[in-house]
Amino acid sequence: MFEVPKENFQKIFTNEMGFDEARAYLIDIYKRGETAEEIAAATEVMREHSIKLILPEALRDKLIDIVGTGGDKSNSFNISSTVSLLLPTFGCFVAKHGNRAITSKSGSADMLEAIGINLDLDTQKQTKMLSECGFAFLFAINHHPAMKYIMPLRRSIEHRSIFNILGPLTNPAGAKKYLIGVFSDAFLNRIIVGLSMLDTTSAVAISSRDKMDEISISDITYATMLKDNRTKDFIIDPQEYGIKLAPRESIVGGSAKDNAQITYNILKGEENGPKRDIVLLNTAMALVVDDKARDIQEGIEMARDSIDSHKAFKKLEEIIKVSNTI
Repeated sequence: MFEVPKENFQKIFTNEMGFDEARAYLIDIYKRGETAEEIAAATEVMREHSIKLILPEALRDKLIDIVGTGGDKSNSFNISSTVSLLLPTFGCFVAKHGNRAITSKSGSADMLEAIGINLDLDTQKQTKMLSECGFAFLFAINHHPAMKYIMPLRRSIEHRSIFNILGPLTNPAGAKKYLIGVFSDAFLNRIIVGLSMLDTTSAVAISSRDKMDEISISDITYATMLKDNRTKDFIIDPQEYGIKLAPRESIVGGSAKDNAQITYNILKGEENGPKRDIVLLNTAMALVVDDKARDIQEGIEMARDSIDSHKAFKKLEEIIKVSNTI
């Protein structure tokens, strides 16, 4: 399907392409704009070179990841990680793929560690966590050893490269369902079409008009969905679902400890402002992707009930306990 780009990326991941040639290739595809085919080819190669979880196929089919490309410079708290901790209360199985902070003060790994979750787990324990409590964190640095060849290339290029796109698509548990935040709406269709070329059953890519890689509560959000091998473009307006618009400053986070406290407060039901609203909205979209909610409105009500009934906080306590005793 994509022999030429796949061959090029194989050479990059196995360090068989010279540094200068690889750098020139990455800059060239950036300048002309990465195609869906190139995104799919690079994703497939990166997945092949990852350290994977060995899972029963029945469990793998259920996995969902909520992840963003980053780079939106919004300095928000860890929204997708908070959503990832909320979803298991609905019977979702979340394989959260992430890393430490690169462009923000607190990456997903930093926040989850600060909230008390043990991230130092091997693949067997990660699999057990998924089975027992519906959540596992997959530390990207531990699952992609071939990136040692890539990092010098990335650092040598002043602008972003295709690798800024690949991170969210290369879940080492083999998730087939995704809610993906993207730094630019220009890439929504390309990413979704690329995923359709791979083993993806359901996905939504999102990018807000105010340049967040989340569903925003400050503006409309552009989205592209993959469902039943068909793609669909649509717009999400928070006001249509009874959520008031709020300034971006209202969802700003801070250090890993600060963001952990925000997530803790939301899941415990002690936060009722814009931070909770943005979690409700993004959780709702994830529930639609995972076929747990018929639409965003139903998903919002489900998320709200999970928090208000204390199911969300009990699940958080369970995840923390299992990660530290498994």
